[in-house]
Amino acid sequence: MTETRARSTRRPRKAAVTIHDVAARAGVSVATVSRVLNGKQLVREETANHVLSVARTLRFVPNVAARSLSIRRSQTIGIVLPDVHGEFFSEVIRGIDVAARKEGYHILVSGSHSDPGEMLEVLEAMRGRVDGLVVMAPDIALSSLTRSRVTDLPLVLLNTSDDTHDAITIDNYGGARTMIRHLAQLGHTRIAFVKGPDHNADARERLRGYRHAMRAIPGGERTEIDGDFTERSGYDAAIALLESPPTAIFAANDSMAVGILSALAEKKVGVPDEMSVVGFDDIPIAHYVAPPLTTIRVDIAELGRRAFAVLCESIEASRKSGSKSECISTTLVVRKSCAAPSSKGKRRR
Repeated sequence: MTETRARSTRRPRKAAVTIHDVAARAGVSVATVSRVLNGKQLVREETANHVLSVARTLRFVPNVAARSLSIRRSQTIGIVLPDVHGEFFSEVIRGIDVAARKEGYHILVSGSHSDPGEMLEVLEAMRGRVDGLVVMAPDIALSSLTRSRVTDLPLVLLNTSDDTHDAITIDNYGGARTMIRHLAQLGHTRIAFVKGPDHNADARERLRGYRHAMRAIPGGERTEIDGDFTERSGYDAAIALLESPPTAIFAANDSMAVGILSALAEKKVGVPDEMSVVGFDDIPIAHYVAPPLTTIRVDIAELGRRAFAVLCESIEASRKSGSKSECISTTLVVRKSCAAPSSKGKRRR
């Protein structure tokens, strides 16, 4: 009986080119190759060009994990937001991610749900995994930063600031004043404001801008109603306001404005013929609702890009050089959801 064995048609796997192979071919030390690949300015240009040429010829692919160990970096940054749901947060993440990828960084994202305990857990979980952090936290969660061991990491705060960390904020106060002045120029004096959560720094600044601007309107009638930045709270606010309707409703963010538009459409209140509706943020959907929403535009993706840029500077510096703060300006975007008050908008008795 003859035993026949099938021959394998697989070719033996070619061994991966290593940094030692590049060094041997280039006739330099492994340390020199490492310096060249890491962009160190300690190698003559002629030598650096030769090493890079050899690396390309050998199709050398750097071992990212080994490189991370050699420079003691993970090439990853952490992003901690109150939530990861919603267009505003998605745009922030997108802005950071696009900027980070250009610099060879990855992102690790988590939500704190505005809870100090969860904030602390998230920060501790990211320790050792990231080179720096971008944190958007309501004031109630800032105490977690001082209790966490991540305070030795480069850190940038979004829309919250203190004296010890870099911070990027939005001109919420100025944006709210701009919107009220716009409505006043159209002839509105009865302008209701749907607030955001009391603990939220953005919401408080937008409320402060509304109150300040309303004081400058002769005969201005101010109405404030609670909201929580969700579409549902905007819907509920609009229903409540119809009992004694204003001529215009200013929502502290666009998500609530979308809920307001839904409620008014359900109650057959014409926008802007009977009531004007405006928002804040200019999230992508604001352009596509019916009617398109007049709002205060925040370049949300730019907020994320700037946060990464500041964080990257801090990571590269490898030391704290004092905190810095930046404020992102806002812009009025006029669409079709507001107009001059008409006779149809008279107060219902």
